[in-house]
Amino acid sequence: MTTAGSRAATAHSGARADDQRPLSVPGPMGGTITLESLPPPDTRRWVVRRKAEVIAAIRGGLLTAAEACARYRLSPEEIELWQDSIDRAGVPGLRVTRIQLYRDYPLKPAPAEAKRPEPVHRDLSRTWSI
Repeated sequence: MTTAGSRAATAHSGARADDQRPLSVPGPMGGTITLESLPPPDTRRWVVRRKAEVIAAIRGGLLTAAEACARYRLSPEEIELWQDSIDRAGVPGLRVTRIQLYRDYPLKPAPAEAKRPEPVHRDLSRTWSI
């Protein structure tokens, strides 16, 4: 059973009583992030802001990468990719539509167009008979 003194100490230190994690961490957009303000567990559309908030929560100690994977049904590789993208290009690196601009990978060359054979010139001025 917790006492009022231990609850006050917990609230003052900014950590949860169960495992001494912070109650909130600074967010990527300047606000604070709490477990309640994180994207809902059934999130299906991962926009840049939501990805950045999850990574900030992991890096701030609000939740672990394994907890984030379980909560959002993500693979560890996906979380690692998001972290690498933020490290390389900041929050804009999380954009999916412009991912080639923010990665170190070389762009694939455009496929060479297949050359069409030259059209055969036929003399159609002659009369035809059937």
